[in-house]
This record gives sequence, structure tokens and C-alpha cells, in this order.
Amino acid sequence: MPQITVDHSQAISFDREGFALDLHHALVEIAAAKPEACETQFRASQVTAFGYEDPGELDHAIVHVTIGLLAGRTDETKARLTEAVLELLKKHIEDDGHATLHASAEVRDLDASYRKVER
Repeated sequence: MPQITVDHSQAISFDREGFALDLHHALVEIAAAKPEACETQFRASQVTAFGYEDPGELDHAIVHVTIGLLAGRTDETKARLTEAVLELLKKHIEDDGHATLHASAEVRDLDASYRKVER
């Protein structure tokens, strides 16, 4: 915890390492997460479809960040965190001057059944 997943269009220029480091700092500051508990996984999509446009045109890029936290954070804390995520995405994704970037973020409570094991 926190469990972070970043789904994104493959065709973007994305400083993933810098984003993850800055995001982990934000999680510690805003949501009182422990640094060693922050885990981020990136999943690049080979095809991104937007509306009725041909996906091969690459006129749109999509990034969605999902953060799962143990229950107990206020809605205000979650909102502050999603706003911080969007600012960090703008910082770490290069504007290529061609594609429109659609960035979104969501903070959700992990289900009570959540368990973790390390080995």
C-alpha cells in the first residue's frame, strides 16, 4: 500500500522514473504513506482509441493513474492527491505539439480483503 497503476498510451514521451519518485513524495506528504510502501506499476497500451477517430492517427494520448489506499483518508485528502497527480503528469509528459493529452487520476480505498505478502 499504496498500490499505484499507471495506464498510458505507448506513443507518449513519459519520464516514468521521475514521475514515480515525485508521486511517492506526494503520497508521503499528502496521504501519510510510508515511502517504502509506495509501489508503482506502468502499463503502456499499444493502441489507444479515442471517439470515432482512427487510432493510427495518434492525435490523442491517454494516461490514467489509479491509486489504491487503505481506507481512512478523507475525501479532501483524496482530492488533493488527484490534483497533485495531474500536475505531476503535466510535468513529466513531454508536450509533442501534436497529440492531445487526456490525463485522469483516481484515488480509491482498497477493499477490506486486501492483503500483501513480501518474500
